[in-house]
Amino acid sequence: MLLIDNNAVQQVLRTEDCIRVQEEAFADIISGRAMHRPRIDTYAPSSAKKDGYYRFSSMEGATVRPGPYYAIRMKSDIAYWPRTPDGGWTEQKYSVRPGLYCGLIMLFSTEHGGPLAMINDGVLQHARVGAGAGLGAKYLSRANSAVVGMLGCGGMARSYARAFAAVRPIKLIRVYSPTPARRAAFAQEMAAELGISVVAVDSAAAAVGGADIVASCTDSMKPTIEAAWITKGMHVTNVGPAEIARACYERFDVCVRQGEAGSGSQALRESDRLRREVGQSPLAYIAGTEEEMQRLPARDPNRVGFGGDFPHVAELITGRVAGRTSDDQVSFYHNFGNQGLQFACVGGLVYERARAAGLGRELPDEWFTQDVRN
Repeated sequence: MLLIDNNAVQQVLRTEDCIRVQEEAFADIISGRAMHRPRIDTYAPSSAKKDGYYRFSSMEGATVRPGPYYAIRMKSDIAYWPRTPDGGWTEQKYSVRPGLYCGLIMLFSTEHGGPLAMINDGVLQHARVGAGAGLGAKYLSRANSAVVGMLGCGGMARSYARAFAAVRPIKLIRVYSPTPARRAAFAQEMAAELGISVVAVDSAAAAVGGADIVASCTDSMKPTIEAAWITKGMHVTNVGPAEIARACYERFDVCVRQGEAGSGSQALRESDRLRREVGQSPLAYIAGTEEEMQRLPARDPNRVGFGGDFPHVAELITGRVAGRTSDDQVSFYHNFGNQGLQFACVGGLVYERARAAGLGRELPDEWFTQDVRN
């Protein structure tokens, strides 16, 4: 059993390989060689924050490439949804105290059933989401796409920038964030890393206008892109379910989703205790009194959210559906879903490379197995 921390993941995981293993795993969904269970969250009242809730999230997946692996990703947070005087609304979280987070990937062998690794999810989480966006850009953006309009400047935005540069000849990134110092730091760091021009701009419209690829990489609970900014030939993608205004969908000619249609298992009937689209949770079981549950943000009926009756990326990769057929078309890649499968294939790759490089900390297998039948 190998304990792999974020530093080790950073050393062994390359963007190009992260894109490749996801492409292979997604293609295997069609044949049934890969499978995933959508993200499901459980909420319980917490006294830690009067406007927050405890949230446990999990998602699972099985893959045969790069190896016979099964993964479950778990995270434990205090979640809350602050509003700012300027009208901003975001989802925030922490574990133990602000600035700390708890997320783990448990990797198992589907050959013998035993545990293989426990992996910190931070670096891998950013990399797998960015690689998903890169995969969408590979299949849907114009081949000569050179300009990226980036909204957000955190870890997700960095991973998106790396992925776009890995699949397209990117020459310029225009980045906007409400905090000038943060967007300036992003521009300086990513220009040095990618060897391209990265410019901080003063508005979301300035970042998006005329870009070939547009990415919203924020934690916003409100739309970040306006339909009027979208022009012919653009490729658009997102991180969160609220970032794309409903009016934008009227401008999209080609839409592809990464995950399941709708918000989790459609076989589960909603009730007071089982709700879809609570904050940024696709499907959630909820504990608490009626008063406590008032802390949770209600589903916005005006947002498309996690769903969308679009073709699945597996159909696109395997040629069952067409992607972009004209440089004038506007394409959209709904970069949400297949998370459990992403953690299985990317986690498996990280495990193999960490093991080969002698990285990680060995933990006794007997800590995780027993001779009492469960």
